[in-house]
Amino acid sequence: MQNIDENPKTALITGASAGIGLAFAREFAEQGFDVVLVARREEKLNEVAAEIKAQYGAMAYVIVGDLADPSTPQAIFNTIKNKNITIDVLVNNAGYSIDESFLDTDWEIHANFIQVLSTSLAHMCHLFAAGMKERNYGRIINISSIAAFSPQLSGSLYGAAKSFVLDFTQAIDLELKPHNVFCTALCPGFTYSEFHDAMGVREAVNRLPKFLWMDAQTVAKEGIRAVMEGKTVYINGLLNQGVSQVLAALPVRVKQFISEKQSIFEL
Repeated sequence: MQNIDENPKTALITGASAGIGLAFAREFAEQGFDVVLVARREEKLNEVAAEIKAQYGAMAYVIVGDLADPSTPQAIFNTIKNKNITIDVLVNNAGYSIDESFLDTDWEIHANFIQVLSTSLAHMCHLFAAGMKERNYGRIINISSIAAFSPQLSGSLYGAAKSFVLDFTQAIDLELKPHNVFCTALCPGFTYSEFHDAMGVREAVNRLPKFLWMDAQTVAKEGIRAVMEGKTVYINGLLNQGVSQVLAALPVRVKQFISEKQSIFEL
């Protein structure tokens, strides 16, 4: 994917220690990019960096940071600047979900969740998009979800956060695309990763039909292709695309009725 007359470009991936983030790191490295890996687990990041260097011959930088801390995006940016690294691609992948109801969860937990999935994501875009605009090149992938189109789960902030990512990405794409900076809201469905272990719903989702699932590497590959082609929204998988279009067209009252009747995690 790299042009032979250019120096290697660099992709920064948050949540790069596992799952979709790790898949993005591998895929970018395979396509000739250097990578900056951001996550909380230093030991795991070092393992990923060593693998990428050995397998793909790419540079792999490690930055340990917790995006629940509001100061982390600026700290990441400062580290990148001090190392004289130019970020050409930003992948905001870090995320998780909360498996307890809204009122049964301490507000600090909700605040951290919003910080990671919404505020830090927007902050990272604000910090790195300015340089992309100045250089007249950049690509930003923000991980949303088909949950952005779906009826809500009772007491869950997850769908609301992913809806923000979807709308925010479309907004900044309008501002940045004239400067050759493309922004894509990537909307995967069920993807094999550690995500469901973190949610505590692994046993439940394992009972879902296998045709609903995609592997993380396919999700990442499709996401890279989508952003390079300038697609503002990309839903992974034909089934997810069809279902999301139907759900998006439903009246609010119908969505609310469905929400009251269903919970996929009570299978």
